[in-house]
Amino acid sequence: MVTNGVGRMRVDPIGPLKGELTLPGDKSITHRAIILGSLADGITEITGALRSHDCRDTAKAFGTMGVTIEELGNDQLRIRGGGLHGLKEPQEVLDVGNSGTTMRLLAGVLAAQPFFSVLTGDRYLRARPMARVTVPLRSMGATILGREGGNFPPLAIKGTHLRAIDYVSPIASAQVKSAILLAGLFADGETTVTEPSLSRDHTERMFEAIGIPIHRHGLSLRVDGIKQISPFQMAIPGDFSAAAFFLVAALVIPRSELTLREVGINPTRTGLLDALQSMGAMIEVSRRRIVSGEPVADLHVRSQALHGTEVTGDLIPRMLDEIPIFAVAAALAAGPTTIRNAAELRVKEVDRLAALVQELRRFGVQIAQHPDGLTIQGSTSLLGCDCDSWGDHRMAMALAVTGLAAEGSTTISDPSCVSSSFPDFWEQLNATLPGTAVAVEP
Repeated sequence: MVTNGVGRMRVDPIGPLKGELTLPGDKSITHRAIILGSLADGITEITGALRSHDCRDTAKAFGTMGVTIEELGNDQLRIRGGGLHGLKEPQEVLDVGNSGTTMRLLAGVLAAQPFFSVLTGDRYLRARPMARVTVPLRSMGATILGREGGNFPPLAIKGTHLRAIDYVSPIASAQVKSAILLAGLFADGETTVTEPSLSRDHTERMFEAIGIPIHRHGLSLRVDGIKQISPFQMAIPGDFSAAAFFLVAALVIPRSELTLREVGINPTRTGLLDALQSMGAMIEVSRRRIVSGEPVADLHVRSQALHGTEVTGDLIPRMLDEIPIFAVAAALAAGPTTIRNAAELRVKEVDRLAALVQELRRFGVQIAQHPDGLTIQGSTSLLGCDCDSWGDHRMAMALAVTGLAAEGSTTISDPSCVSSSFPDFWEQLNATLPGTAVAVEP
């Protein structure tokens, strides 16, 4: 049972999970569709858009700069783009809330605008590193100031006519890559970004889908400056990161069986499927197809016994956002699981490695942290507890699944933080469970 109280959510171990779900639209793709639609010449229509706080913050920022974005129905957007050079100088600071994607990608756009702007966010976002985008954007000619030499928000940006660069990124980051590619659309000449390994490729897939020329050679991407973006229509698939919580819940809660419809299965995002398979999980993937340049399928999962495994190397960038819920699967698997090369989790919304250690220990999990990962000793017996979401949407949802698998009630602080990526999470979770399993704590 999941019940909501003032500031806390109670989760009772009632199962199994049964039925079918259609997940909300992909957050990463929604951000990019709003950005490119706002820069297009004319009316862009988007279906399946995620209506989370983060995506609304992206839309709000462009609205402040003169773009009209209409909400039609539950998941439809109509964007009246003003073109690459149609944005207006904002009369106020652009507050993007908790969204690192919005801040970093928008920095790439604002670096090319002939006006001054300031980007800020909540206290969690103001603690996240931004030098990874401000350094290359400065090398393209933009003036960007921020705390600690531009490494932390707020960011003050004086845009300019950009010059193309050939940038070799020290990290595999879709946000870094996307910020530079977006800036490259405004620059003179060819802009190239090279990564050490492949990060999420939603930006380059969307460029191709809407007719923006982009060229890949190995781990390098190249774009030329362009004069305009044509308006487009786009259907956004279900968010795999949202599906991940239900995949793991159905695997670890006995007698569960779920079908998840219309889920994006972009291979740069689905490392969790490989990791779960290495633990012995069998997840059926059916009705594979391509929608707006993105692979989509239905996923069918039932409860199964899992065993420990090791995840490391190139698999990590493909499942970075899913590591909190993967850690829950590891906590309920037989034997030890090791996670390495995941130091990037320390600079997410919170230090997710430290958060996972502290919160899973409350349930009785044997877990140790390393500078770049975790070692988790699996157990079939967890105890419900009072735990802290850390204001992090993925932590809150992962702890909810842990609570469903534990003995006795669990309460989770700040449950509303899930609205960053999955506003209807608590309702959807209850819909798959017998009775009311999740509810506000009175």
